[in-house]
Amino acid sequence: MKLLLINPRFQESFWSFKWTIEKILPYNRRTVNPPLGLATLAALCPEHWEVSIVDENVESVPLEPDADIIGICGMGIQFERQKELLTFYRKKGYYVVAGGSYASLCPELYEPIADTVVAGEAEYIWREFCQDFERGKPKKLYQETGEVDLTDSPVPRFDLLKLDKYEAISLQFSRGCPFRCEFCDIIVMFGRKPRTKSLEQVGRELDMLRRLNISNVFFVDDNLIGNKPVVKKLLRFLIDYQREHNFQFRFGTEASLNLAQDDELLRLFREANFEWVFIGIESPDENSLKETLKFQNTRQDMISSIRKIYSYGIEILAGFIIGFDNDTVEIFEKQYRFIQESGIQAAMVGLLTAVPKTPLYERLQKEGRIIVNANSSDNTKLGTNIIPKRMTYDEMIRGYRNLYYRLLDDASIAERIKNKLRYLSNPLFRSVYPLKEQIGVATRFFIYGLLPGGISRIYHFLRSIPFSKPRYVPLVIKEWIIALSMRDYVDRHFVEEFETLNSRVNKYAGLLERAFGSYLKGGTLEVSVNHFKNAAANLSISLREGLQKREFFVKATGYIESLLKNTASSVTLTIEDLDEDELEYLNNFLKRLSKYGDRVYISVNERIRGMINIDSSVFNLVLDRG
Repeated sequence: MKLLLINPRFQESFWSFKWTIEKILPYNRRTVNPPLGLATLAALCPEHWEVSIVDENVESVPLEPDADIIGICGMGIQFERQKELLTFYRKKGYYVVAGGSYASLCPELYEPIADTVVAGEAEYIWREFCQDFERGKPKKLYQETGEVDLTDSPVPRFDLLKLDKYEAISLQFSRGCPFRCEFCDIIVMFGRKPRTKSLEQVGRELDMLRRLNISNVFFVDDNLIGNKPVVKKLLRFLIDYQREHNFQFRFGTEASLNLAQDDELLRLFREANFEWVFIGIESPDENSLKETLKFQNTRQDMISSIRKIYSYGIEILAGFIIGFDNDTVEIFEKQYRFIQESGIQAAMVGLLTAVPKTPLYERLQKEGRIIVNANSSDNTKLGTNIIPKRMTYDEMIRGYRNLYYRLLDDASIAERIKNKLRYLSNPLFRSVYPLKEQIGVATRFFIYGLLPGGISRIYHFLRSIPFSKPRYVPLVIKEWIIALSMRDYVDRHFVEEFETLNSRVNKYAGLLERAFGSYLKGGTLEVSVNHFKNAAANLSISLREGLQKREFFVKATGYIESLLKNTASSVTLTIEDLDEDELEYLNNFLKRLSKYGDRVYISVNERIRGMINIDSSVFNLVLDRG
């Protein structure tokens, strides 16, 4: 039996760190983390099955794979692409299976487009599906309704992943979280009682990663410290393992702020070599925290808690939320002051988003405050699916945008670094790269990060360096790289006046229309512009039969490349007909546009797809949307 597992391409968000990966990191890196769920699923398959994994974030999806089953996972942010892939492969005659966190949360959305839906934790129901499929009697839906014992979870098939393409490799110890945050879907899917793997399982997974020469590991647990006595045993085990293997691994994880209340836990985190933790801080307003039932953040002063964690040399990444019922327009200033004072550079501020099936969604739906068909999967865009209570929707969007512009000002970036370094004692951060690659990263940071900001940015960079502590310089560079990556995202996605910027798209459309007027009149070329509220415009170009495509690709490339370079707009290219002697010109056209590939959508028919090789990890290859 041949099984192909696919992780669909993600839309860009803060978490993509696109600028960092494309401009700064060693050139083989393509994204941050691999699909751990698919690697685990592969390990659950019968031994005689032939399994392969394709992560569309690092490689192109095969259009004619040699497979009996195609399984496609996805989170909410991947839903549209997941749906497109399921529809495409199913129409081609493949048996398609949908799974992942969003299918677990909303299996009803997948039943019309998949042969089988796997909803919930996979350890038991995936094995059941494999047995049923081999007997020729697979069911339409496999839904885990019981409690999975994580000691039954196998060592993931890390060997099936292209590990050199990722910045960090994922590993999981526990599932579930004891808290009750109203907006969170974790307790809906995994429950409030954390379940864990055995220490022996963790050791086997680390052994495999060590053999694969991995050093940067991210424990993706929803809250690693959900059961403190158990995690202390884990940390002692990790300390012994690290000592035995010369501290090969550097770790990071997700935890709750009550980590700061346990000195023993902090000491163990440091000794095990946890360089950073991601913490959901959400809001500096205690009433907002109580409203969303995040009482764990109200037990002591949050700034003091952050500095306590810093004192153990552990860095903090954090999530913040705008849009709680208690929030007024004053929240933007409160968030700014808190983030600046905390020194948190990777401050992921998002708009409150109501995820289906969560307590928040159910409450707001009863109150008539859910915006139907609005974004409910990515809280880092200029839009959400909730109607705020104590400010208008437009006030929330405008304040959110301005907050990020303030946070990512060069002076603010430098101030946060200085505030962090006042309390960060003997940081654990060490570069995982060899010296040659470290020099390359520093050089690219200077060229692509500092120089474009001019004298002002260089000044603020220099004032953020603690010259009395030269070993902190790599850490300062890392902090600037994080901030400038976020700034790059904001500059392209949070444009203050999209109408002004989008007017440039009309200008480029006009240039194309003048250059190819005869084709437009003849109906062999179509050019149009689609405008969207709070988003960049899209230039749509259709090349039809009868158009001299060689001439088009030669003359139009410069216009389109300039459009992509000078605006945040996207381009959709539909090719209805193509001759073999025009392939060379199309390939040159795509090569020129590849650096902007995440904003280029290419739609071709099946005949043309067989002629050309469009890398769907670079460009948005439009398949059958159903």
